[in-house]
Amino acid sequence: MNHNPLIKRLRSEPVLAAQLAALVESDPSLRTVLDLCDPVPLRAETGGFEGLSRIVIGQLLSVQSAAAIWDRFCDTLGVVTPERYLELGEEGLVGVGLSQAKYRTIRSIANAELGRTLRYDLVADAPIFESMKMLTAIKGIGPWTAEVYLSFCVGHPDVFPAGDLALRKIVAHHMGHNATPSISETMKMTQKWSPYRGAAARLMWRYYAVTKNKEGI
Repeated sequence: MNHNPLIKRLRSEPVLAAQLAALVESDPSLRTVLDLCDPVPLRAETGGFEGLSRIVIGQLLSVQSAAAIWDRFCDTLGVVTPERYLELGEEGLVGVGLSQAKYRTIRSIANAELGRTLRYDLVADAPIFESMKMLTAIKGIGPWTAEVYLSFCVGHPDVFPAGDLALRKIVAHHMGHNATPSISETMKMTQKWSPYRGAAARLMWRYYAVTKNKEGI
C-alpha cells in the first residue's frame, strides 16, 4: 500500500493538507491564496451511481436548486440505485424536477452500470485518459461531469475541471488576466500545478467563494 500523501487520493484532510503544502512550495504565488482561504474543504463525495447522478443533477444549477432537487430525488427513490431508478421510470419521477436531458443521462448511467459497460472500480483505478474515456462514452456525460466525478468521488490528485466557469474566472483573476480563459487555455495555465491539480482546484474554488463578492469576479 502506498503511504505517500503526495500521491494518494484526496479522501482525507491530512492528505489534502500535505498536497496543498506541496502545491504552495512548487508555486509560492499561492501562499497568500492559501492563507486567505484556509481551511480548504475536502469535498469528498460518495461515488458510483449515487455520486454520478448527483453531479448530473447539479449541472448548470445553483447550489440551492441542486440540493432541493437532490433531496426530492432521494426521497422519491428511497434507495438510490440504478435498479430503483429504472423501476420508477419517467412517470415515477414526475415532481422531482429533472429536465428531460438529465433524466435521460441518468437513465443511460443506470443502464450502463447494470449492463457492465460502466464499472466504477475500473474508472477509479485507470489512468486519467482512460477514466475520462469510460465516463464520456455514456451519452449525456461530458468532460466537466467526468472530471468532477474523478475529483470529488474518486479523489484523483491531479484533476483540474477546467470546464468549470468559476475555476476559469478565478484562475484568470489570480494570474492577472482580464479575460476569462478558454478551457484549453486554462488547462495550459494550470499545467504547472501538476501533480497537485486536485488540491489546486479545491483551493481555487474556495478562493472564488471568498473573493467573488469583494472583487466582483
